[in-house]
Parts: sequence; C-alpha cells; structure tokens
Amino acid sequence: MNTFDLPAADPAAVRIREAASRGTLSHALLFTGSGDRLAAARYAAAALECTADGVRPCGVCEGCRKVLSGIHPDVTVVRDEQHKNLSVDVVRQVRADAYIRPNEGRRKVYLFPDCALLTEQDQNVLLKIVEEGPPYAAFLFCAENSAVVLQTLRSRCVELKLHPAQ
Repeated sequence: MNTFDLPAADPAAVRIREAASRGTLSHALLFTGSGDRLAAARYAAAALECTADGVRPCGVCEGCRKVLSGIHPDVTVVRDEQHKNLSVDVVRQVRADAYIRPNEGRRKVYLFPDCALLTEQDQNVLLKIVEEGPPYAAFLFCAENSAVVLQTLRSRCVELKLHPAQ
C-alpha cells in the first residue's frame, strides 16, 4: 500500500526510491514541472529520513510516518508568513540551523515549496550551504519552472521533472 500522495509508479518516485535504497540520493533536489511538486518533495524527505533496511521510503517506520504527518523535527518546510517573498532573514536562519545536528533523524531536510518566492539574494545566501554545507543537511526545492532558480544554485541540484497525474 502506498501511503504517499505521489504514485509509486511515478518516474520521480522510482528515481527517488532507487537512489535512496542505494544510499545515493542527492542532498539537493529540484522538483520542476506541473506535477505535485510538494508531494514529491515530501516523498524525498521521507526517503532521506527512512530507517528501513530495504526500499526507502518504506512508509511505515517512525521516520516516514512523522514526515507524512508533518511532525518530523528534522524536516522543515521553509515559509515566511509575514512577507510575500521569503525574507533574507528566514533564509539566513535556515543557513544557521543547517549546522545544528539533526534531533532524531539521519538528516536535516529543508523543503522550499515555491522557489518563485526566493529572491536572487536569498538564493545566493543558500548557495554556499548547498554547496559546502554539513553532510547531514539536505535541500528540496520546488519550482514550476527551473528558470526561477539561479543557474549557480540549479547546477548543484539534481532536477526531477514531474508530470501531472494521468
């Protein structure tokens, strides 16, 4: 049974599952296209936090269940309710927080649901942490079009193009 919003047969889900099961899932992913980018990012976050020995994400371990419920202490959805765009202060907080070891998971995962809200300055602040950050930090970016992400940041990410569910 698939407990995720992303269909198990979706090409992005297959790539995430295969890479996570081999232990080679990138620390920086960019989800683009018209599919459910947030669902794909949550699936990747669960794969990064999954404690199962076999296929990841398993959907049943404590790490997967907490990610699915939105209560995993090491998975942060980066938002700024007070501003239209993300303020550079919020991005700087993410950068500082990334150096604090995970509370209970394998990784600290930062999910950016809409990269159109990231200014050029925000992306430049993120660049160094994505490029040279601690090995336990992971960054999941969502954008309908990859062009909203600076080339310098985009080049450090593995892009997964999503298509609408059939």
